Amino acid sequence: MAPSDADRNPSRGRVVAALRPGAKTLDQLTVELGLTRTAVRLHLATLERDGLVARRGLRAGRTKPSHVYELTTAAEQELSRAYIPVLTQLLHVLSARLSRAEFDAVMRDVGRQILGERPRPRGSIRARAEAASDLLNQLGGLTAVEVHEGELIIRSHGCPLAATAVDHPETCSAMESLVSEFVGATVAQRCDRTHRPRCCFQIALSGGETAA
Repeated sequence: MAPSDADRNPSRGRVVAALRPGAKTLDQLTVELGLTRTAVRLHLATLERDGLVARRGLRAGRTKPSHVYELTTAAEQELSRAYIPVLTQLLHVLSARLSRAEFDAVMRDVGRQILGERPRPRGSIRARAEAASDLLNQLGGLTAVEVHEGELIIRSHGCPLAATAVDHPETCSAMESLVSEFVGATVAQRCDRTHRPRCCFQIALSGGETAA
């Protein structure tokens, strides 16, 4: 996951840290952090914009009610360090209990179901591939669409699931299934799972489709 704005800005990160124990008003944050009201208000506005902080009602103040700010579920998820070890261990357990074919089938189902009710892109195969690249980037990838020897390829400079891809190539099957379902075309993963995994998905062209 790319660093959040709170990670890059120490003062903003302190606002997030101050809200972790519970909701607080602007005045409470100002006193606790030793910052000006203007500075705290600006940080809160940015965190609200990014979906990390939300206003939750009013609290009585000295002269008038004050807004109460608290972290959102999205912020708690960004702060969590449990997802990777739990996911990694889950895949270890599944791979030990299922056959390779069963495990691969489960992961492909996972990939398809990640999309849920998300609208599928329309237009040319190239336009749909670009939309899939944007989706992978939203999930933490750094991908771009390229044409190689007449074939359409989504190639990444990294892997959002690198922690599991090396030991469990079925992880790549999940992403292959996701991309295939999203673009509405057959997709083959050509991922590099060496010391620094990189995603690579080759999109099949059909009929009169071209990669241009």
